[in-house]
Amino acid sequence: MQRPAIRAEGVGKSFTIQNIRTRALIDVSVDIIRGEFTLMIGPSGCGKSTLLAILSGMTPPDQGAVYAGKINLAELSDDQRDLFRLKHCGFIFQGFNLFPGLSALEQVQVPLDYMGVPEEEARERARFALEHVGLSRRQHLRPSEMSGGEKQRVAIARAVVKRPAILFADEPTSALDTENGQNIVAILRETARETGTAVLCVSHDLRLLKSADRVLQMEDGRLLRDMRPRSSTALTG
Repeated sequence: MQRPAIRAEGVGKSFTIQNIRTRALIDVSVDIIRGEFTLMIGPSGCGKSTLLAILSGMTPPDQGAVYAGKINLAELSDDQRDLFRLKHCGFIFQGFNLFPGLSALEQVQVPLDYMGVPEEEARERARFALEHVGLSRRQHLRPSEMSGGEKQRVAIARAVVKRPAILFADEPTSALDTENGQNIVAILRETARETGTAVLCVSHDLRLLKSADRVLQMEDGRLLRDMRPRSSTALTG
């Protein structure tokens, strides 16, 4: 098995809303492995999105640690965590988060520009990423000219163009029909296989279960089960 891209150890997180303290995560430990498509499922409010935010360095845990290699994200400053996400993480969201005035090619090139990649190299890498998701002939289109499936594929290309160690996908198929949803999942699995990127997908869409290498089931802030459906072997729980 390959080494983990991200490792959580004893992570806990609580929130206070209207003087009521709620424990969102309780002693969660998990490795997210390179080259695998991992699906995280569970009911609303069970802690999925909170765990994703902590694993990506968006939010620090109250207890425990999150390691990327030997780096403990909980010990980094806000600026250092921002830099970590820029260099090592890709993100895909339900709402696509595309810029209305930019073409598909320009959308994908944006993160490389922030990273200081030279213009010619950035443009070539953006073209290759769009080709990877089947949009090489649609690179000139703006979001208003794209279907929902095309928008999500642009978002995937933008996420993978950085060659991230880990790719976080939050409900990437919920706004799509079955065919487009299946296409997106196939691209995410292929990305994990071909590039060695660890893909962590949070979803309520049970259609994704058959495509996952691994399924993490969350409930009431805890990691209830860690399963590998293809081998029918439960690793924990």
